[in-house]
Amino acid sequence: MPRSRMPLAAFQPDEASLQVKFWGVRGSSCASGPGFVKFGGHTSCVEIRLGSRLFILDAGTGLSAFGAALDKAAPQTVDILLSHVHWDHVGGLPFFRPFVFRRDGLVRTHCGNLGGAGAGEALRQLFSPPIFPITLDELPVRFEHHGFRAGEDLLFEDGIRVVTIALNHPGGATGYRLDYRRRSVCYICDFEHSEPWPDPALARFLAGVDLVIYDAMVSQDDYPDCRGWGHSVWQKGVDLCQAAGVERMAAFHLDPCHDDAMLRKREKAMRKEMPGAFIAREGQTIRLEISG
Repeated sequence: MPRSRMPLAAFQPDEASLQVKFWGVRGSSCASGPGFVKFGGHTSCVEIRLGSRLFILDAGTGLSAFGAALDKAAPQTVDILLSHVHWDHVGGLPFFRPFVFRRDGLVRTHCGNLGGAGAGEALRQLFSPPIFPITLDELPVRFEHHGFRAGEDLLFEDGIRVVTIALNHPGGATGYRLDYRRRSVCYICDFEHSEPWPDPALARFLAGVDLVIYDAMVSQDDYPDCRGWGHSVWQKGVDLCQAAGVERMAAFHLDPCHDDAMLRKREKAMRKEMPGAFIAREGQTIRLEISG
């Protein structure tokens, strides 16, 4: 069976590790066809497990594949940390299988770029007739939409603290840092680098993390024509990681026009500059073991 056809599984809870799984790695729109098998075609969605605790970073179309894999193993309460509410980051919400078939579930979205308001009103505009046949409130699960201002910490009832930062993107976006027992991951998606670079505040935010998931949608050659679109290039991600003392970077939010052949070449060039850098692949898993 070809690898692209094999079913993907969600992580099993593991208190001795921080786990990351990519369910969608594209930006703007999905990509499909024989040239998009190796890296995948779903839009942004990342599963992060802090031990047994599940967080979902963005709810693009990759959320549908994650839901099919998770199914009845979904926790009763699901927390989704949204970078922002552009379509490619929320389009999977009505298609997450546990939302459709569970009546006892609670879904909490967290959004930091709407002036302190939650994402509820924006999502009602996206998911309602005549654009969409139903609203999210008509799904069996119950939704809560929590707003904050990017830069504020999020503190959850089990004591987990998620640190956030405002990102340079049209309409705003939020970056997240998740720490678990001396392991950490940062999610910097839908972000355009600034000048001078690296940005000192962002370097401090990323300092010493184990893995940075970084928006590298635009190629260096195309960037002059894409300035102001709110996306970055892998070279700036490498510069930032080196300034922050980070050894591993996942290039993410891939352009839907960039096929496997192009991305393989890009990854080869990245690794010459930063051996721990790679291009995120749909279904790829990273397990950061807890020592001691």
